Amino acid sequence: MPRPSSREEVVAAAQDRFHRRGYHASGVKDITDAAGLPKGSFYNYFASKEDMAIETLRRYGQSRQLHRLGDQAVPPLQRVSEHFEFLRADVVNFGIGYGCMFGNFAIETSEHSEALRTFVREALGRWVGALAGALRDAQARGELPAGRDVDLLAAALVRAWQGALLHARVLGDPAPLDEFETGTLEPLLAKEKA
Repeated sequence: MPRPSSREEVVAAAQDRFHRRGYHASGVKDITDAAGLPKGSFYNYFASKEDMAIETLRRYGQSRQLHRLGDQAVPPLQRVSEHFEFLRADVVNFGIGYGCMFGNFAIETSEHSEALRTFVREALGRWVGALAGALRDAQARGELPAGRDVDLLAAALVRAWQGALLHARVLGDPAPLDEFETGTLEPLLAKEKA
């Protein structure tokens, strides 16, 4: 009988280690030890630590639930608000000090790994695109002015969120995430008054 693959255990351990400790502070041995496997077994599943990091980032991206931004059963601006509420709850539940894996990798690896930088850039682009799609839906429903540049607005929201999250990490307090909602999200999504 073939032995079951331990790839999932390696990926889960890598995602936890990368998120909690960062890319450079998480070695292959540390990850395989956490998965309960010998170090050499890692190479049965991944060619390199960088390849494993890309897989963990891909899975992290799937956990961000971007598909919900396209849910036509929910009003568009509600989708956007609920998206950031979900992200806030996830950050608080996991631990504010650990931040967002995309932001962490952007800071830690962008100068050293073209493959990781490219993956993070594309992942952030998908996030901006999903937000822009919901904002376009809001324009079509008259919830946002037709002339508003929703691509720019979506990019600004992602960048503001990442900045608020970084500030929350520094303070060890979710207050900047709340300030993002009241000081950035709500004003940017408000209908312009005639």
